[in-house]
Amino acid sequence: MKLFDYLQTAPLLFGILPTAHALVGSSWTVTNVPSTGLTDITFPITIVEADHIAGYYFAQQFNFVGLADVGYTGIQPRPDDSDGSAVLHGVFSSFVPGSTTSDSNCSPGADGGAGVSCSVEWNGVYGRQYNFEVKTTGNNLWIGTAVDTVTGQRIHIGSYTLPAGSQGIQSPQAGFVEWYPWNSGEPPNHCARLPYQKTIFGNPTTTHAGSVGQQSLSYEYGDCVGQVAFHTESVAGGVENNCGFQGQSG
Repeated sequence: MKLFDYLQTAPLLFGILPTAHALVGSSWTVTNVPSTGLTDITFPITIVEADHIAGYYFAQQFNFVGLADVGYTGIQPRPDDSDGSAVLHGVFSSFVPGSTTSDSNCSPGADGGAGVSCSVEWNGVYGRQYNFEVKTTGNNLWIGTAVDTVTGQRIHIGSYTLPAGSQGIQSPQAGFVEWYPWNSGEPPNHCARLPYQKTIFGNPTTTHAGSVGQQSLSYEYGDCVGQVAFHTESVAGGVENNCGFQGQSG
């Protein structure tokens, strides 16, 4: 799912989100962003509860100054490995035409279009906050990293170089919760078959002096509105959302 472009007010932002296979959206803002954009931003995400199966994608989207298209980063559950340890899948993508990469975790293209897609898997912990850091080291090179907030482990997801003329990250933008198996076709009674998930999207942070990030309450949209037991509320450090039903497989 691509949530391209942003507008300055939440009602308008909600109105332009695509409806196909839609589920949950959420907007974020950062104050005091310089005209050239931020050189780093970090998105905390905690999968409080979800089945250990592929299907959910929890992500935050970001725009770059001078570019129309977007990037995003996030996390996906995966089946446990052969010894029963949990596996998590980190994603870092660019949908900007002309993006390039020499990173072994990355490949050209994103969702069948222009850009770069990067990913990595690791033995993670459900219920633990991971900080998804997006940072430039200069020369239009951007690096995506997942940081374990308990152990301090830094998990390299990938890196890509944006075309000349691009600058830093803008505000505001949006994030999403997606059940991506529906992208291949929605089964009968699909809303009632959505697996349960509970996630916390933390307030974004940046090292830019005087900037403060804020995550807005989540919202549901698309053809399952009012049918997936959706709930959202503010919690310490961010916003929780949950939807779906226990014992379902999508």
